Amino acid sequence: MMLKPSYLISSMLLTGVTLLNAVTTFADWPSFRGSDRTAVSRETGLLKEWPAGGPPLAWKAEGSGRGYTSLAIVKGRIFLLGDSITEGEGTDEYLLCLDLRDGKRLWAAKTGPAWKEGQSNWQSSRSTPTVDEDQVYALTAIGDLICCHVESGKEVWRKNLKTDFGGNKADMWGYSESVLVDGKQLVCTPGGGKATMVALDKTTGATLWSSVREGDRGAGHASIVTAEIGGVRVYVQTTGSGVLGVRASDGKLLWSYPIDKTTAVAPTPIIRDDLVFFAAGYKRGGALLKQIPAENQGVTIQEVYGLKPELSNKHGGIVRVGEHVFGDSDDGGIPFCAEMATGNVLWRKRGSGNGSIAMAAADGRLYLHYANGTMVLAKADPADFVEVGSFSAPGSGERPSWAHPVIYDGKLYLRENNTVLCYDIRDRAAAAK
Repeated sequence: MMLKPSYLISSMLLTGVTLLNAVTTFADWPSFRGSDRTAVSRETGLLKEWPAGGPPLAWKAEGSGRGYTSLAIVKGRIFLLGDSITEGEGTDEYLLCLDLRDGKRLWAAKTGPAWKEGQSNWQSSRSTPTVDEDQVYALTAIGDLICCHVESGKEVWRKNLKTDFGGNKADMWGYSESVLVDGKQLVCTPGGGKATMVALDKTTGATLWSSVREGDRGAGHASIVTAEIGGVRVYVQTTGSGVLGVRASDGKLLWSYPIDKTTAVAPTPIIRDDLVFFAAGYKRGGALLKQIPAENQGVTIQEVYGLKPELSNKHGGIVRVGEHVFGDSDDGGIPFCAEMATGNVLWRKRGSGNGSIAMAAADGRLYLHYANGTMVLAKADPADFVEVGSFSAPGSGERPSWAHPVIYDGKLYLRENNTVLCYDIRDRAAAAK
């Protein structure tokens, strides 16, 4: 586990009776897509529908700089990357720490120059920080991996995925991965045929092992997830060459499932027991694999179904709720629902927003952050796509709203370029009954 999740169980007592439907459980959100990297919050007691105009805005904090990174939230602090911040000099990029109570900045640590490659919409940071105990780790688009103290932002160590490990990207859009902290190891993906994946000592940055997939095209944009197969811990990741599994103890490449070259590979894989669901965009598709224990602490794979173009997803991510997966159709702004076991699409419907959808889920609902700034609440229902609320996020429109939403402690957090927004989504009426 990256972090031992902390749980808060709150209950309301009325005439001596515990209201079970008011119990809310939440875990820290220490990295991209949460503690288990599923983008599915464990919280309950949330609004089932939103009022006209959306849920109440708890606070709005400006000065987070340009960027597409999502938020990491741990112990009352928010962490993100952004460039051209209000108090910064020029367009440099910063690792920022905000107070969870009101969004006020606690510190800003300069990481280096901002990513300025390509057209304006491609620029700025895109990797979500990862928090572990008293350290926070940030990966910049140019490949600088930086460890800082949580309390002060003081830099502890720094590596570069290209110069230190010979890594390379499979596309032109810079590094986007959110690194994994697993026990004493920090695991990341320089990419390519020299160091496809590496494990570092999280305290010092010293190399523990390096794993190579021969002929790997380079790093994609996904983040590493973990699986346990027959007592073997496996790191599962996708690169520009497809998905692979690496033994956590020593970096041995256990299995590889190649795909044809495509423009970019971004979605983080989904693990369910021994199953691996992964997808790539640009009409490449989604596939399901089964991991199988093998001799000598090995693991092999069996294809359940190969890439299905109808399950293609560019960068908004796919979430699993029960037996079904939900995601955007490539980046068309058209959500779909499919059976994970078969890949059969049950519905594909256009919602009220436009552009690609960054998706999360909680309490039987989907949270859809459209590229045009529209935020939608919909039922996570395999029967049909039903919206139960929407609003237009303040500060959206200048650049695409690509940052993934976060649900934490009864709040919905959005990142709109230079602004972080916090909405209260607790179902207070139901809790009071």
